[in-house]
Amino acid sequence: MEANQCLTVKALTKYIKRKFDADPHLKNVAVKGEISNFKHHSSGHMYFTLKDDSARILAVMFSASNRALKFRPENGMQVVLTGEITVYESSGQYQMYVKTMQPDGVGDLYFAYEQLKKKLEQQGLFQAERKRPLPAYPTCVAVITSPTGAAVRDIITTIKRRYPAVAILIYPALVQGDKAAQSIVSQIQKANTDGRAELLIAGRGGGSIEELWAFNEEAVARAIFDSRIPVISAVGHETDFTIADFVADLRAPTPTAAAEMAVPHIEEVLERLQSKQNRLIRAAAETIRVSRNRHQTAMNSYIIRNPQALYRQQSEKTDRQTEQLIRSVKSILDRKKTAANHTAIQLRRIGPQRRIQVERSQLEQLNRRLRFSAESAVDDKKVRFQNSISMLHALSPLKVMERGYSLTYSENDTLIKSVKDVKKGDQIRVRLADGTLCTDVQLIRGNRDET
Repeated sequence: MEANQCLTVKALTKYIKRKFDADPHLKNVAVKGEISNFKHHSSGHMYFTLKDDSARILAVMFSASNRALKFRPENGMQVVLTGEITVYESSGQYQMYVKTMQPDGVGDLYFAYEQLKKKLEQQGLFQAERKRPLPAYPTCVAVITSPTGAAVRDIITTIKRRYPAVAILIYPALVQGDKAAQSIVSQIQKANTDGRAELLIAGRGGGSIEELWAFNEEAVARAIFDSRIPVISAVGHETDFTIADFVADLRAPTPTAAAEMAVPHIEEVLERLQSKQNRLIRAAAETIRVSRNRHQTAMNSYIIRNPQALYRQQSEKTDRQTEQLIRSVKSILDRKKTAANHTAIQLRRIGPQRRIQVERSQLEQLNRRLRFSAESAVDDKKVRFQNSISMLHALSPLKVMERGYSLTYSENDTLIKSVKDVKKGDQIRVRLADGTLCTDVQLIRGNRDET
């Protein structure tokens, strides 16, 4: 074969590509296999290899096609792809341009739901420890839902019936469709910014998984997680579970149930208040009774009935402290006198006359103060001594005898206290205030004999 009859690599590749492009069977091919070497480029395009046990094919899914995916492809994931097979001229390899992708064996929405649920659970968004308690008596409740649906009517009716005092704020949002997730996120953020509501209910009525999908979006889940206001998720029917249910502080099976969970029943509140009022009245009565008993006990105490007893104790304590003070003063004076003498000795040793004169003057002042203190102490002791003498003199038996009383003694100087202590003829001595009489007993007469 002549050289001019040879094909270039480019020409051959173009020929093969035209063959691929002309084959109608390669325009819309469905292929299943396992993803490997997955790369999500910064441009938004996805590049990966689809393989099975025996072969592999390169695949590209451009951003215009993968933007609608509900899940994130990962290595090892079994998927079903639809698209066209063509040749990439630069490498000469055939590859698949993917138009749709879904997990093999399950729906893409269910797969995306499980994938996001696992991801958020690993990140701690479902932890029970972070869930906040609902306010017991909210004054304002925010509701994020469609303003025209049955859910908002059920919530308003139930709340007004159970707890008329609460204010209800409606934050209208789309709850279905491509823009629903962003609408819900925006209203959750707005309710937090307003700061008027103490509790937030987010939800809608029942529907298919496609209709409820906005509450399975990651953006909605993170908005609920970041909300400063406690959130009740009220999506669908009792059997419907969404990602929002797991992130919310409390899940309600229906919007009506969410309204019942959000506010107490007015009759229960009144009953609780009545119970607390009765307990308060009983507690107040018991407090008054205990205080009255304590007051009565205090009034009957010894100190209250005999306040002079407390005064006497304090008076005795004052006397003891006065004596202690006198002893302390005397001790201080003694120490000062000793210190003064010591200082005088030191001054005499130093020698300068002026210093001696100054110290002598100070010494004289100390001596005068010492003499004054000593004289005061002596005078005080004299007064005390005189008082003691006067008291002893007043209590002396001799003083009593001056009023006409006498003491009678027997021969052996024993004080006679009864007529039974002597007999007729005994010698006795009678002690008077001014002397003593010695005499004999002539007659003994008892008190009965006088009568």
